[in-house]
Amino acid sequence: MTDSRTDAHRPHPALTRLAAEARENALSRREFLALATTLGATAAAAYAMMGSAAPARADVPMARGGTLRIGEEVLALRDPRTWDRNPMANFCRGWLEYLVETALDGSLRPMLLERWEVNDDATEYVLRVRPGVTWNNGDAFTAQDVAFNITRWCDRDVEGNAMASQFDSLVDPSTNRAIDGAIQVIDTHTLRLTLPKPDITIMAAMAQYPAAIVHPSYDGGDPLTSPIGTGPYRPGSYEVGFKGVLVRNKDHDWWGTDTIGGGHLDRVEYIDYGVDPTTYVAAAEADEIDMLQETASDFVAIMDNLDGWEKSEMATAQTVVIRANQNAEIDGVKPYADVRVRRALALAIDHRACLDLGYNGLGTIAENHHVSPLHPEYADIGPAPHDPVAAAALMEEAGLSDFEHELISIDDDWRRKTCDAAAAQLRAAGIKTRRTVLPGPSFWNGWLTHPLSATNWGPRPLGVQVLSLAYRSTAKWNESGFANTEFDTHLDEAMTIADADRRRDVMRRLEEIMREQGVIMQPYWRALVRHHREGLINAEPHPTGEIQIYRLGYAA
Repeated sequence: MTDSRTDAHRPHPALTRLAAEARENALSRREFLALATTLGATAAAAYAMMGSAAPARADVPMARGGTLRIGEEVLALRDPRTWDRNPMANFCRGWLEYLVETALDGSLRPMLLERWEVNDDATEYVLRVRPGVTWNNGDAFTAQDVAFNITRWCDRDVEGNAMASQFDSLVDPSTNRAIDGAIQVIDTHTLRLTLPKPDITIMAAMAQYPAAIVHPSYDGGDPLTSPIGTGPYRPGSYEVGFKGVLVRNKDHDWWGTDTIGGGHLDRVEYIDYGVDPTTYVAAAEADEIDMLQETASDFVAIMDNLDGWEKSEMATAQTVVIRANQNAEIDGVKPYADVRVRRALALAIDHRACLDLGYNGLGTIAENHHVSPLHPEYADIGPAPHDPVAAAALMEEAGLSDFEHELISIDDDWRRKTCDAAAAQLRAAGIKTRRTVLPGPSFWNGWLTHPLSATNWGPRPLGVQVLSLAYRSTAKWNESGFANTEFDTHLDEAMTIADADRRRDVMRRLEEIMREQGVIMQPYWRALVRHHREGLINAEPHPTGEIQIYRLGYAA
């Protein structure tokens, strides 16, 4: 086991060679930071291994106090491990915190954990709990609380528990619970995870938005019912579809004030204007909000010209996926169980046209396998083929030339327009297609079962995480209904390999299977744009779409 006191001198074996590659740009610096911090190195140590110092942040004095109004959906809340939308987490981050979080440079940053150590083959993790943290009811935060949460995440029988697939290596398939003895509390601030097989994704999984840490008294349901947490805020009010309010918890001595800094604001309001982006722009113009969660692509130019507002932009692994549900039955037929039909749909769609028409060109072309060039293990297998003639031939071969496909999307800006562009191309290829546009609640109530629809997906630090969450046969969020033994076997193997180069060799085959099987049509990776008022500090968009509310504040 690596001793954290000598971590800078004894890095994980996989990191020494990869650091040299990062210095030579064979492996990108961002990729190396994500991998190194996942395996227990601090961000500072990771930069040092690459032969450089961590970039200095501008030290802008921030005022204590003030109100921040954010334009974002206000959704019904439920058990955090079942969250499937970022806005649920963004509000609850005021009092429900995380063991680790993803920084803007892709590294993992300790939060409720002070540090962690990983053995050479990633089968043992020692988690060091940050001392001095208390819950807002006065209880001390301990390793037992961490064990409680990890045990909850491992419960496969909880409907919608997306964390179970992220912690699959800790789950006993015979009980659908955590493996007996795998989660061991050593002392009040230390616990050990012992895995039956290597898994390099454990720490990155703890940064996902459903991984909010709840008090041991929590027994499921709406976290507003008993808002016990460790964060600097408490909920003031919450009305679904209208407004959620956080206020500074003056009765709680927040741990972060003297360690990581932040918690500047007195009040934060999340204001829901629906899914029509024009309403958010109008709210900004009317001085009703101070920050957009995201600026819709069609309205970037308008917001650029709004006096007193600034723009931030970031390339991300956020994306939109058009997928056919292989289990969907329509009039007694399962059209998308036929790989020829799925491949025909994929061949008919021009990704560049979808990016330009759907998102005003603000992004990069994707390749129909949901692994981003930003992921450490990305393998370049070339662009996805576009061949409308071959698409029509495959559809005819499958006997579905006269079948009318129904492409469903949410009624918003970029997802709707992207699907409009895709449907036009399907029709141009001779594939009968009609469009259905649903309001937000109707779309999300059935997002896992729509026969043919488009879903936006947020990023994960590692490509294997995305594939495990969305395409493994047993995954809770497997909206495509894809079940492939070869894919699952290779994915299991990839999750045991710490070396990104070796993992890339396996990832290449996973990407090929995704494309061969026509699992998804993925036209582009999004660049995120956010506008906010001048003087608001740390308001740049986060690559995962999260709002780390403790970092926000106004310049002094």
